[in-house]
Amino acid sequence: MRIIRADAMGMCFGVRDALEVAWQVRRPEETTVLGELVHNEVVIDRMRQRGFRMVAEDRAVPPTTREVLVTAHGISDRERRALRFDGKELIDTTCPLVTRAHDAALALEADDRHVIVIGRPGHVEVRGLIGDLRAATVVAGPAQVRSYPHARLGVLCQTTVPEQHAADTLAAIRAANPDADVHFVDTVCEPTKARTRAARELAGRCDLVVVVGGRNSNNTAQLVMICRSAGAQTYHVQGPDDLRTRWFADTMTVGITAGTSTLGSTVDRIETRLERIAEQLAVRPA
Repeated sequence: MRIIRADAMGMCFGVRDALEVAWQVRRPEETTVLGELVHNEVVIDRMRQRGFRMVAEDRAVPPTTREVLVTAHGISDRERRALRFDGKELIDTTCPLVTRAHDAALALEADDRHVIVIGRPGHVEVRGLIGDLRAATVVAGPAQVRSYPHARLGVLCQTTVPEQHAADTLAAIRAANPDADVHFVDTVCEPTKARTRAARELAGRCDLVVVVGGRNSNNTAQLVMICRSAGAQTYHVQGPDDLRTRWFADTMTVGITAGTSTLGSTVDRIETRLERIAEQLAVRPA
């Protein structure tokens, strides 16, 4: 059984930089993280062990510590002002590409356009993107698109939306609103683009693909969909303990890819376990 990795995969610079900032926090027990720093269960467990406090992403319970860590997914400026007004000191790890998407949303509204965000409704990044707008519409995909009562529309994306999905949704918006002036700003981040292209190419070369990432990771879920749509049998795992030998009984080539919140050490452990599975299968009697 041959094992190959995607050309582009795993942790992006935004997640890596956020983790570096978090590990340098001197008083984690006096710091509250707004939601999950990254959608990775291994990282979340490590942060809890260090003493970080965490509040749910819906903010139902406000942070009680003075220091508040803003995750790579970002928050709205409105929420930032409210936290500072409440006396909070912010440790801001917002990815600069998410900040760029925020700026694009505000610029579209300033251009007198109704803003449409292509992304997962309720996702923490999407909530931040629309949090400073007077009004906005969030659509998960082409099926949610409708005709809008606005002459001018501005469209942007959650940063982890696959390019083709964004293109299909934009086409649906234009088709449903033929008389509207539709302006699109491409805010899909480059790491997402590179990883989705590499995943599609990998799936075309493999019988089976293992996608590594957290259960709550939107971009990991998108990689799973991309690999399956490319025709490869695909399994989503968080770590090596999730792998099952029976999956690979008739497999010649296995591919590995990973979401942008996945640690390199986790991918290495996955590959090691796959090598052991390959050895087990090789010695089984025909």
